Amino acid sequence: MDRKLHDGFGRGINYLRISVTDKCNFRCVYCMPEEGVPARGHDELLTAEEIARFVRIVAREGITRVRLTGGEPLVSHRIVPLIEEIRSIPGIEDISLTTNGALLPRMAADLRAAGLDRVNISLDTLDPVRFSQITRIGRVEQALAGIDAALAHGLDPVKVNTVVVRRMGQDVLELARLSIERPVHVRFIEYMPIGRGEARRAAGGSAPDPHCGAPAAAGPLDPELWGAGDVVPSDELRQTISRRARDAGLGALEPVRGAGPLGAGPARYWAFPGAAGTVGFISAMSNHFCESCNRLRLTADGTIRPCLFSDAEYRVREALRSGDDEAVRAIYREAVARKPRRHDDIDGTRRFMSQIGG
Repeated sequence: MDRKLHDGFGRGINYLRISVTDKCNFRCVYCMPEEGVPARGHDELLTAEEIARFVRIVAREGITRVRLTGGEPLVSHRIVPLIEEIRSIPGIEDISLTTNGALLPRMAADLRAAGLDRVNISLDTLDPVRFSQITRIGRVEQALAGIDAALAHGLDPVKVNTVVVRRMGQDVLELARLSIERPVHVRFIEYMPIGRGEARRAAGGSAPDPHCGAPAAAGPLDPELWGAGDVVPSDELRQTISRRARDAGLGALEPVRGAGPLGAGPARYWAFPGAAGTVGFISAMSNHFCESCNRLRLTADGTIRPCLFSDAEYRVREALRSGDDEAVRAIYREAVARKPRRHDDIDGTRRFMSQIGG
């Protein structure tokens, strides 16, 4: 029996992304300011108990999959007990987590024991200098150790998420090669130039370049100057990776037949010949998948967002604290009913990415 609620466009909603904190141990240039996000009082954020209660309510409305995000969810001291609580909720079939990986070496065993199924690790480059520039305070060795820890403790499948921005000049072939020896699923995500700031809209960016992903000169990164020309379409990127792979004697990427890794979502999967893992492409701009979007988001301060890039918000914190489950359910149902058709109908968001759990 299909218990999912359906939005106004007939999409069944069964996937909830939860930002458990807006704090992070990195300061990625496209995610938050260098000084971090402004501190907020504990009473402004949902407690672990309130988050679990919300999940329990919406599980009865058809939510079966939960992804925990941040900021960086592993900086939250409540993450392990929260996973344990969510794992106990009837109807929840899959619990995943998005992380920068830095804290996984010391936490992966406890996370797995608590009931976490799998992880996505954000990694935009393997170049140590560029990695430090992007994260401001991180080291690439931390992310790589996180991948090793996730594999060692069975947080399977392990996915590596790379947002590709043309003028960042990322080492895309080297990232794709992570999938050859180990069962790692590297997913390249098209940069989405949707957001605030006249500078970004005016920048435009450079024209498509057949050498996309070539190493860029080390220098300051300014996301406010990124524009539509910084989007690298997935087809272009795949052809670039395949060409370089052939030149390196690896063989070109080949389509993966059948289903991709668990929770494959909108990615289209390819693989190098004989590889243990896959290479996926998420075409957020060049091939919209909004028509099949099945997710809502809950922010750390208790707001439901029907779309990542929408300013439409449905505050549920007060209803949770009032103890009125029917009020919570009514707000959730309204958010589902008003989910927009597609993200490019939206002019942007006033929050940093760390505050909405991208």
